[in-house]
Amino acid sequence: MKPRRVGSVMTGEVVRALRATPREDLQRWLAEYDVGALPVVDADERVTGVVSAADLRRARRTGGAGPPTAGELMSVPAITIRADDSLVRAARLLAEHRIGRLPVVDEEARLVGIVTRRDLLQIFCRPDADIRDEVLDEIMVRTLWLSPHRVQVSVRGGVVTLSGCLESSGDAAVAVRMTRQVHGVIAVVDRLTYRRAAAYHQPGETTTRTAAAPGRGRHSGGGPARRESPAAAPGRRTR
Repeated sequence: MKPRRVGSVMTGEVVRALRATPREDLQRWLAEYDVGALPVVDADERVTGVVSAADLRRARRTGGAGPPTAGELMSVPAITIRADDSLVRAARLLAEHRIGRLPVVDEEARLVGIVTRRDLLQIFCRPDADIRDEVLDEIMVRTLWLSPHRVQVSVRGGVVTLSGCLESSGDAAVAVRMTRQVHGVIAVVDRLTYRRAAAYHQPGETTTRTAAAPGRGRHSGGGPARRESPAAAPGRRTR
């Protein structure tokens, strides 16, 4: 379950403006292509700003003819994203900055596409019940070989909460990581605990244990073994 990237949902053909593009052209393009904003690029196709319908309205409210070109109207710096970034990161940027679209750039900040809120909604608008079923059945039961009652999975608005006690810290880490990769998951709330700190081992994998030398193990002698106090143990171990 590889997480989907921005490049897989973006639109490659982008209407863009130059710094010298006059306001009249900007207004016409926004209406003609039914978009809320246009990226502004330089001669090398590097994104230098974004001019939106809100920028044009703001200019009209100032009175007079207003700033004549995209270079004077645009908002800077432009909020951009890379094609290899995750869809979750794109969703967070859109929400954080309260915008509807993000220019997609390459490693040299050159424009390669655009990703919109609508593009992401087509991916993230998945019923919570479907997400829960996939996390529980595909990850917890089929991949980690856990009883369906071992982990509690709840989903609300794409946010998955995992709770319960697993055998090792490695199992818990893998469960959280794989859940984040499920399509439609926006975030994961990790409330998992574990019995011991140990690396994850695939179900059925055998491990070799070396017997402890007398006096060197955690317990020696004829008395009962002492249990480690949960308060003294690091991490989130449980008894």
